[in-house]
This record gives sequence, C-alpha cells and structure tokens, in this order.
Amino acid sequence: MRLGVVCGVLAVLLAGTVAPAAAAPSASEPVYDYAKAVRETVWVDIGHDGDGDGKPDRVAADIVRPSEAAVSRVPVIMDASPYYSCCGRGNESELKSYDSAGKPVKFPLFYDNYFVPRGYAVVLVDLAGTNRSAGCADVGGASDVDSARKVVDWLNGRATGYSAKTGGSAVSAGWSTGNVGMIGKSYDGTIANGVAATGVAGLKTIVPISAISSWYDYYRSDGATFGFNPDGLAQTVEARNSGQDCSAQNQVLRTGATANGDYGPLWADRDYVTHAGNVRASVLLSHGVNDLNVKTIHFGQWWSGLNVEKKIWLSQTGHVDPFDYRRADWVDLLHRWFDHYLLGIDNGVQNGPQASVERQPDQWVDQSAYPATGAVATALRPHTGGTLGTAAASGTASFTDNPNVGEDTWVTNPGSAALTYSTGTLASDLQVSGTSKITVTATPSTASARLSALLVDLGPATIRNFAGSGEGIKTGTTENCWGSSATGDDACYRVASADVKKVNYTILSRGWADLANYASLSQEKVLTPGTAYTMTFDLASTDHIVPKGHALALIIGGTDGSFIRGPAQPGRVALDLAKTSVSVPLAGVVPAVATHPALGGGEHVASAGRADLR
Repeated sequence: MRLGVVCGVLAVLLAGTVAPAAAAPSASEPVYDYAKAVRETVWVDIGHDGDGDGKPDRVAADIVRPSEAAVSRVPVIMDASPYYSCCGRGNESELKSYDSAGKPVKFPLFYDNYFVPRGYAVVLVDLAGTNRSAGCADVGGASDVDSARKVVDWLNGRATGYSAKTGGSAVSAGWSTGNVGMIGKSYDGTIANGVAATGVAGLKTIVPISAISSWYDYYRSDGATFGFNPDGLAQTVEARNSGQDCSAQNQVLRTGATANGDYGPLWADRDYVTHAGNVRASVLLSHGVNDLNVKTIHFGQWWSGLNVEKKIWLSQTGHVDPFDYRRADWVDLLHRWFDHYLLGIDNGVQNGPQASVERQPDQWVDQSAYPATGAVATALRPHTGGTLGTAAASGTASFTDNPNVGEDTWVTNPGSAALTYSTGTLASDLQVSGTSKITVTATPSTASARLSALLVDLGPATIRNFAGSGEGIKTGTTENCWGSSATGDDACYRVASADVKKVNYTILSRGWADLANYASLSQEKVLTPGTAYTMTFDLASTDHIVPKGHALALIIGGTDGSFIRGPAQPGRVALDLAKTSVSVPLAGVVPAVATHPALGGGEHVASAGRADLR
C-alpha cells in the first residue's frame, strides 16, 4: 500500500483573472518542521483525590505540536497510558524522557514523528498515580478513565489545565481544534474504550489495539479466576510515581476483587461493554486471535455492542501491535483514518471491507463484515462415541477434574480428565466467525466444580508461534523509519518478521466457568453433590477457517490448568448429553457425525495464561 503522501493541487494565479479554488487535499502532508515543534506539559485537573492528600489530582499531559505561525489550530492524537515510566511502550519498551528543565523530549512510539509534521498534535497522558501525575491508579475505574476524558474536555475548553503540577497558572488549549483520536495497545487501548463509553464530546475516533472491554473478563471468567488481581497491576504502574501513598486505593481494589470470582460493584464500574451504546466515536480495532493475555472475548463483545462506523483487523498473533506484524499497511491505514475523522478529509477510508483477517502467517484476506456474512449460530451436540453434530443427542458422559493438566494435554492425551467430540473429516472448508456459547448440564460429585471448553481445529497447519517469546513475531536488528527525527526522539524502529510453527492442531476458542455461578455471575451458590445444574458461558471470539480434510472438535473438561484455578474439592463431573450443546457461528456445512479422526504425532505450541498487560 502507499504511505498516503499525496500532494494537493496548488492554485495558480493568472494575470488579470481570479485564481481557481484549490482542490481539497487527499491526504495530510509532512510540511511542518518536527525539530522545531512545541514541546510542553500541561497538568489537567481531573476532579478526583485518589491519593487522599486533600487536593484535586492533576494528570500530566505531555504535548508535541507544530510551531509554525501559519498553523492556527490542529487536531490531537492521544495515547493515555500508565506505562510511560514503569514499563515502556511498544516492542522496544520506550519510556518518556525529559530535559533538565522538565520539558518532554522523548515521546514513545512513532505517532509524534509521523503525524506532527502532517499537522497534528500528539498528547501522551500519564494516568493518575503514574509517572508525573498525581493521584493513584484504579485499574480501569473512574480515575483512570477521567485521566484521559478530562484532557479531552480541556482540549475542548471544558476543563482546566495548569502550568504546574501544583499551583501554577491556568493554561488554555487555543491551538486545538477539539477533535481528538485516542489510540493505544492493551491498557492504553482499554482507556480509549472507557473514554469512548462515556460519550464525551470531541472524541471523534478510537483505535483500541488488543484492548480490554470489561475488566472482569480480564481477571475472571464466568466465576472462574485466572489467579491474579488488579491491586498487583496498580502497584506495578505506581512504582515510579512522585511518591504519593496509594495503599488505601490499592486496598479498595484488593477488597473489591473478591476471590470467589463473583461479578460485583468493582467490576460493574469497569465494564465498558454495558455502556457501548454511548460510543459516538468511530472505531478502528485490532486484536490477535491468539491473544492469551487480553483474551479475544474482549474484542468480540465490544464489537457487538458498537453502533458506529468501525473496522477490524484480526491477526494470528498473540498480544502484538500491528506496527510489528504489518507495518506499512498499518501506518497507511492510520494516516487515512486520522485524516478522515480528525481533519475531515474525504478519502473513503470508512468504505469498503469491514474486516481484514490473517489466514496464514503474512497472508491476509479482506472480508465484507465481521462476523462473516453467512455465519449462522449452529447448535452442535456431543454424542456418545465421540461424535459432534447437529442431531439430537442422548446418554451421559463424565470426566474427573485434574487441575494439574490443561488444554494441550486434553487435545493429545485427555485420559479421564476431558471429553472429546469431533465432526469427523470435513469435505469442505468450515468458517467459525464470531463468539460461541456452550450450554452444559453437569452433575458434580463434590460441592465445587469448574468447567472448561475448547473448540479445536484437528489437522496440520503452519501458524504464528503465538506462545513464543515474541507471541508470533521475531524482532530483527535492522530498522526502518516512520516520520521525522529530532535530538532525543528518533523515528526508527527495528523490523519484525513472522515467527512460525508447524502444528497438528489449533485451539481456536476457549471458555471457562465456575459451576457455582450457574444461576448468577453476581452470587455463587453452594453445589449439592449429585444434583444436575445447567450453565451457559461464552467461548472466545475468533475468525478461523477449519479447512477441508481437517475436523472441528469440542473438548469439555473441568479445570483447564493452563489458565484457571481449580475448585476446593475437584471431583467427577457427569454431563447430560441431551442437554449439552455448543452454539457456534458457522459458515459452511457441518457433515454427518463420524468417528473421531486420529490426532497423529507432532508438536503444538504450549499455551499459558499471561498477566502482563502491555
């Protein structure tokens, strides 16, 4: 793809005639001097006192913008993050830096280098309690969201900014058009989602990359727990703040995130999906379908709740930024996207296919919609004998929960720990596109039980090595440059390539639950051994083609030790197959049920839950 630098038509003055009007530009051009850009910090009052010092918290907004006198007002690209001093941004873990007077020098990522010369300001906000901002992190709560929302308000003249963290004089944003686009990966993209869910005026577009849509689903899954909690993340990002005491706020997080996995008030306050209807900004979303950190249920449920102009990229990677797996195309798309939604350039970026999906490493296809047009929720039922099909089923089956094993063992050697059901060899391609749900009727032998389910593509493939150290990419030593450089802030980044792996099966969707939450996510119930309970829970969103010659399998077990924590009393769980089914959004024909195909030998990338939200 082109990089989008297309010159506009200049007016030509003819003697004795009126100059014709200049044609509207088709793209912003790098005509402003990045080396001379204004670099400054404004502290914005967010209306909270998270650190309890009796003063309203102010967050630091580091700004870089064109300095040319001819520039009257410019739009803003904003990345609000807790990681600018503790952990870094991007594949090279860049941190902010400042000169001896405290003026910002290094702006992580390429956004400033590329877009400031094209007539944008870039604003990088330290979330409350992090780096140079006052207050305390509340991991997706009101203070986090308002750290960015109030900066949007300030850029539109509705909030107060100051020249210093305390005291100082009021500063206005007279240079801003008020049009703001938020972008960011992981926690940063999550804040973009949260701010958009407030419906704040002036936020014209968001670009959430591998972002959370509900913090409950980051730490819990239908009552099951992943074993880590928000207070730990808060302490990590607060480690290099300005010395404020955040122990009280951290205790609020610790208490609110109950160990039993129930959905309570703390999670409700951090559930952006419930407010997706408030979003007025357009959305350009990207996610890896093999992201085991911010799991793919996040993009699926967020996408489904949006009623705005939107596009989506789905890669085979794990938790990776598109800049590191499809760089030139991504920069071009961002350029056109921001030009359209922030500068008002009519370039048609909002038209055409809604989705772009990576089918094999570095092989992308455009798709008219996500979920795919023609994908229909199809009930597949497990049958005795290990078959999976659309016909009614009967009988029972059971497994014995073993929290010491997990998904890969279940696929290759389930033993008594899990049950496997297969469609048999497919005569034609079968596309799974969207979010699946499973309903089980289960009878536990003890007073506590976990449930896990997998959808698996049984057959050989070459995939990105998403469980490797780069989560599907290898970072090289050569660099390429994206925009202008200045002393202390260059525009050059190491080039990454696909890290690939040959496998004999691919787990394409997962889900986990605590059977004690069968009636409500808000309050678990004590289970009575020998009593049957029916529960429905989600499997992760995806877009995957199970090719001809492969088989689609459903695996049901207890504690998937790769991800969730086991129950107090692991035991035997019996399934009523007549009342157990999985609803899968399918495009294609499900064949008549057949015997389970041989798995064969070979190696699969090992999976593991991740708790590093970067």
